[in-house]
Amino acid sequence: MEPLPSDIRHESSTSTGPYRAVKSRLRSSSPEQRRLEDATHLKLNAPAQVRLGLQRRAPANLRRHVQRAVIRFLTLVVADLAAFGLMRALIRAVRDGELLGSWFAAELRSALPAGYLNGWQFAAALFLGLMVLGTYGPGDRRRDHWRLFLACALAGALPLWILLWTRGLDVVLLQYGLTVVLVWAGVVAERLTIDRLVVRVRNPERNAADTLFVGPAHECSAVAGSPAFGRASEYRPIGFVDVQAPPGAGALGTIADLPVLLAASGTEVVVICGFLPDLQLREVVDAALAAGCQVMSVPRVVEVAGVHPTTVWRQGQALVQLTAPSLRGQQLFVKRAIDMVGAAIGLILLSPVFAVLAVLVKLGSAGPVFFRQERVGRGGRLFQIIKFRTMEDGAEGKRDELLAQSVYKDARLFKIAQDPRTTRLGRWLRRTSLDELPQLVNVLSGEMSLVGPRPPLPSEVVLYEQHHYTRFDVKPGMTGPWQVAGRNEIRDFEEVVMLETEYIRQWSIWTDVVILMRTVGVVARMRGAH
Repeated sequence: MEPLPSDIRHESSTSTGPYRAVKSRLRSSSPEQRRLEDATHLKLNAPAQVRLGLQRRAPANLRRHVQRAVIRFLTLVVADLAAFGLMRALIRAVRDGELLGSWFAAELRSALPAGYLNGWQFAAALFLGLMVLGTYGPGDRRRDHWRLFLACALAGALPLWILLWTRGLDVVLLQYGLTVVLVWAGVVAERLTIDRLVVRVRNPERNAADTLFVGPAHECSAVAGSPAFGRASEYRPIGFVDVQAPPGAGALGTIADLPVLLAASGTEVVVICGFLPDLQLREVVDAALAAGCQVMSVPRVVEVAGVHPTTVWRQGQALVQLTAPSLRGQQLFVKRAIDMVGAAIGLILLSPVFAVLAVLVKLGSAGPVFFRQERVGRGGRLFQIIKFRTMEDGAEGKRDELLAQSVYKDARLFKIAQDPRTTRLGRWLRRTSLDELPQLVNVLSGEMSLVGPRPPLPSEVVLYEQHHYTRFDVKPGMTGPWQVAGRNEIRDFEEVVMLETEYIRQWSIWTDVVILMRTVGVVARMRGAH
């Protein structure tokens, strides 16, 4: 692998222009040593190692994005409730004559009687209204005056619905109008104040996301200097990648250098500027999403297979965010929670089955109860998969001798119809797929998922082409789309990868539920790996 260009290693941290705070790790002469320390013995080519390195750092990027979202959400919720509490206290003070005199107090008491704006009821309605209108998300929505007004209007309507039938339309409309205007004014003031307080109390660059721009040099410079990426924004520009070769002055490199730059710099956001040819655009999006980066496009709306463009607003400027469903932090959190609960329940309920099978395996043939084998998981990480032993002890050493007998013509898949190494009990375990049950331990430890792509052997991975590495974007599964779609009938490796890639890009909880239900049917009919 070629070292980073010299202009990357020696980039000054005080560079002028829109790019600031270039990380010291960009100056390292051998970032691949940090990036690939646990996959070098896979003996892959340099692009493959870089791709797996990006996939391994994707969870860290996703955690940072989720952390920012959680902090933003909690801060805004607390501030909104505090603003409502303050407005409620001011209304009470005016109604009780403590502010603005007795005339105002009498008028307000007739419009807003005592007991109105009940604390927890209206607070819940306000939270619901702000949530429905999407004001807790990223970007400019949280400070959009019209959107905040609609949220307050919805919040005011919810608790007034019952009063409409008991007090009459005129009184309720007056109460409704006053409530919406007062609460809206308070929320708008609170949201604007929050932004200013954050700037004053905390350096905005401290929590900003390191942002790399990709495109023609003049386009990158213009976008990096725009308000959306200014000093008070959520982004910290660290440099740009030129689409031309040789790169222009000040560029960190070209498109070919992008995977190495992403791995070495800790980039969290990639912004595509201007026009990129389709091939270059696919390379940029693929590398960035593999690293768990947010991808945005300015100003061109693009259509890339498996990527969904969404318009977001930053400082009044429209950006196009490109996302893949499988890389959304909240989805991965939900999937992991389901895996932990499912694996824990499965291990508890199936513990008697484990005990019986362990005794049968031990009595059936000489050797250990469990079979452990090195497999390649998410981001190319190696782990030990656990199964009940179904073959004679030491049978794995005979695998190379039997490759010619595999029903698959592709060396990246291996299965023998009548494997001579399999024990009598082992053949039954494979037909029922009971040999796979110990993988619940792999799921609980975070090495595998209940549903996901098939975990390959390292010897298979060294034969992969670039597009095959998509299957390492997620954790491998105990079952998956290939297994339920006809594992014994589908013998084309490209079709296997296509099924798994489609599963990854269109992932949902319902998809996992359907695959698990279909797996139960496959196991019940004894259509396992026989």
